[in-house]
Amino acid sequence: MIVNLPIHFSTIEQVVFLQGTTTRLLMACAMGGLIGMEREWRHKASGLRTNMLLCMGCALFTVLSGVLAGAETGDKSRVASNIVQGIGFLGAGLILHTRNRVLGLTSAATVFVVASIGMACGAGLYVEAAIATAIVFIALRFIGVLETRSGWKRYPMLYEVRGSDEGRMFTAILAVLDREQIRLNIVERDRVGDLDRVTFTLLASGARHSQLLAELVASDATDQVVAFRDEEED
Repeated sequence: MIVNLPIHFSTIEQVVFLQGTTTRLLMACAMGGLIGMEREWRHKASGLRTNMLLCMGCALFTVLSGVLAGAETGDKSRVASNIVQGIGFLGAGLILHTRNRVLGLTSAATVFVVASIGMACGAGLYVEAAIATAIVFIALRFIGVLETRSGWKRYPMLYEVRGSDEGRMFTAILAVLDREQIRLNIVERDRVGDLDRVTFTLLASGARHSQLLAELVASDATDQVVAFRDEEED
């Protein structure tokens, strides 16, 4: 004997089954995950899981904003309007201030845009969310390459100058930087065996880094000069 029992759904459960909230959350996960994969590939703090969860969370808050407000009130955006403030605090935590530069601005801006994509998914605006995701992915993946190749982008390089006379090395380094009108900021010095080593960081474009490296290598006061790409600004 089969007994058919009545099943009652709460308001939130009705929204999930009747208004496609599951689809909205999955779309938010997919779009946030696409941007997160690019961030993960670049070894950023806000990677795949962070962007996926952030985008889905904003979508869910957008959906719940109208549900929690109820049918009696016209203020259905109260919860969703506070998302921007919360994302602002999260983005501020990604920005790091060092002695001579600021890191994490691109990551903070990405988090802000991902939140808006999640809100668009939560509102059912899939086309708008997809267009925004494509624009963000292209900006993160290809605009940086264009900036580097065109010489617009300035990035930090860690220089390590080695030689037998520290005084002459400093004189040569300062002479090269003075010609390029660059100030020598952070300096570390030590001695490895018979060699003195001077380490410093410079922020410049790719062409300028190549010129500085060539001039330091050509100096008679330096035995060896090596340069390493320092941490990205974004």
